[in-house]
Amino acid sequence: MRSLPSIIHLDMDAFFAAVEQAAKPSLRGKPVIVGGLGGRGVVSTASYEARRFGVHSAMPMAQARRLCPNAAFLSGRFEAYRQNSEIVMGLLRGLSPLVQPLSLDEAFVDLEAGPYGPVLAEADHETGERLVLALAEDLRADIHRLTGLTGSVGAAGSKLMAKIASEQAKPDGLVLVEPGQERAVLGPMPVRALPGIGPATEQVLRRAGLSTVADLADAGEAELVQLLGRAHGAGIFQMSMGLDDRPVVADQDAKSVSVEDTYEVDLADRDRVLREVDALAGRCVRRLRAAGRSGRTVVLKVRRFDFSTLTRSETLGGPTDDEAVITATARRLAEQVDITGGVRLLGVGVAQLADYTQEDLFAQALREEAAEHAEEVEAAVAEEEPEEAVVRRWMPGQDVRHTEWGPGWVQGSGVGRVTVRFETPWSGPGRVRTFGVDDPALEPARPLPLRQVEDPGGAGE
Repeated sequence: MRSLPSIIHLDMDAFFAAVEQAAKPSLRGKPVIVGGLGGRGVVSTASYEARRFGVHSAMPMAQARRLCPNAAFLSGRFEAYRQNSEIVMGLLRGLSPLVQPLSLDEAFVDLEAGPYGPVLAEADHETGERLVLALAEDLRADIHRLTGLTGSVGAAGSKLMAKIASEQAKPDGLVLVEPGQERAVLGPMPVRALPGIGPATEQVLRRAGLSTVADLADAGEAELVQLLGRAHGAGIFQMSMGLDDRPVVADQDAKSVSVEDTYEVDLADRDRVLREVDALAGRCVRRLRAAGRSGRTVVLKVRRFDFSTLTRSETLGGPTDDEAVITATARRLAEQVDITGGVRLLGVGVAQLADYTQEDLFAQALREEAAEHAEEVEAAVAEEEPEEAVVRRWMPGQDVRHTEWGPGWVQGSGVGRVTVRFETPWSGPGRVRTFGVDDPALEPARPLPLRQVEDPGGAGE
C-alpha cells in the first residue's frame, strides 16, 4: 500500500449521453437516453437529467420510455465516442506511461511512473497530496477544454480506493482518499460497493447477516472463506480491509469480455434458459461496446446442478459486436447443452477481440447474404416484377449533411420522411427540416469534433 494517493481513476460522466449533448446544442440540459431503440433494446447510458426520472443503464428501453417519455432517445454513435475517448486517453498518457484503460471512458493512472514521479518521491506527505490534487484538477480542466465533457476523478493509494473515490466524486468532482483512511471510508458502504460482489453473492452475505463492508471486515477471513469459497472469500476480506496491491498495468489487453449469473433456484426449463441466454448476450454486447471492441468467438458457459461446468464456443467468420449475431450464436450453443437436472450458472462471452469498427463487416456480410438470398427467391417467384427502390434507413441521432443546409442530425424518421435538426457542436440550437427518406441531397456524415480547438499534445482533433 502506498503512503501517497498517487493512483488516480478517471470515470467520464454519463459518457455516451454527454457526447450527444455536447454535439447537439438543442439537447443540452435535457434528458437524453442512448441505447437500442428496438422492441428488446436496453439503455446504454442515460444523462443525469434522465436519471432523475429513474432511468439507468441496462434498463429495458420500453421501461425507460414509460419513465421519461419526453427524453431524446438516440442510437449510439461509436465513432464519436471513440474520437473523444482518444483525446481523453491522450491526456492521461501525458501524465504517465502507466495508463490502464477499462473502457472507452474509464482508466487508472499511476502518477509515480510519470514525469511527476520524482517530485512525488521527494515531497513530504502534504506537498505530495497537493500536487496530486493539482494534477487531477488540471486533467479535468483539460478534458473540458478539449471536449466540453466532464469527468470524475478519485485519487488514492490503491486501485480499489481510487475507483471508490471516483464514484463518490460523481458527477464532475474530485475526491482524494488519504492512505490509512481506507477502512473508515469503506466501512459504512453496502457490500455491493466492492468489486466482485454481485446479486447472488450479496444474497449469501445478507443471509449471514453481513450487509456493510464493515460487517465483512468484522466477520474475518475464515467466515468469508466458508461462505464464499477460498479464493473469493479471501479476496473479499482483503478488499473489506482496504488492502489492494494490484499494479496499474499499461494498455491492458483483455482476451475476452463476458458476463454470467448464478441462480438461486436451478433452471430446468429450456425456454427459461434461452431467455436468460438472450439477456446475458445483450449485457455482454453492451460491455463489449463500452470497451470499444468486437470479437470473433462466442462462448457459452454452463454450470449444472452437480457443479460440473462445461463451455461451448463457435467462431464466426469475422469480428462482430452485433447483438443479433451474438445472441443467435449463444442460443444455438445453448440448444446443444443437456440441461437435465437443472442449471446453476449461465455465462455468455466474446473472445478473439479486435478493435471496434464502425462497420461491422461480419454482421454486414450476413445481412448482404440474406439480402442476396431474398433477391434470388424473389426473382425465381416473380421474374417480371419491377425492382423496388432500396429505402434508406435513418437512425435517431445519426450524423448527416445536406447540400443546402449543411451538417445536422436525425431527430426521427417514419412513413417515408426523415426529420433533421441542423446544428453543430459550436452553434446554438438549430432549425428543423423534414425530407423524403430518399432525398439525394441528404447523406450520412462523420461526427464533428466537439471543440474547434487544436490539441497541442496531438491526442485528438
